[in-house]
Amino acid sequence: MSVLRSALLYASLALGANAAFADTAALEALREGEMKKLVFHSEPVVASAASFLDTSGGEYSLSDYQGKYVLLNFWATWCAPCRKEMPALDALQKELGGEAFEVVPIATGRNRVPAIEMFFEKVGVTDLPILLDPTQALARDMGVFGLPATVILDPEGNEIARMRGEANWNSDSARAILTSLIEG
Repeated sequence: MSVLRSALLYASLALGANAAFADTAALEALREGEMKKLVFHSEPVVASAASFLDTSGGEYSLSDYQGKYVLLNFWATWCAPCRKEMPALDALQKELGGEAFEVVPIATGRNRVPAIEMFFEKVGVTDLPILLDPTQALARDMGVFGLPATVILDPEGNEIARMRGEANWNSDSARAILTSLIEG
């Protein structure tokens, strides 16, 4: 009897693994253009517990976003590609943001709040918060070594995909990938 149970358990695990692989394969098939740089992990990776701040000094962690998919973007005011993609991230938040999804931009390193506010106003960013990682603790803990870097977290707070470099996060391909995740 235990051999039969073991065989059933093995078969169900294999089917579950194949289903997870199929989901990743389906998401990878949606990647076009710049989104081809988005790499899905074969297994979810536990995200950092390091904290970050809002403009008032309020402390947050990635666990505050559990229950929804998160597009976590590490950027800096001095990074031209980072600045270029910010309006697309804002548009993505306007379109998909809500109970199941959120764009979380984190200005890492030395970024003055007045400079961020001025930049957001200049390019029309209205739906994104100003969040800061002044000591780069979160970025270091998440293995971010260059900017911009974007990480997708699942509702359990685990990293499921990562992209290094800039992208149009409001492209058809990006929206298709994220909508597929959100609608599960």
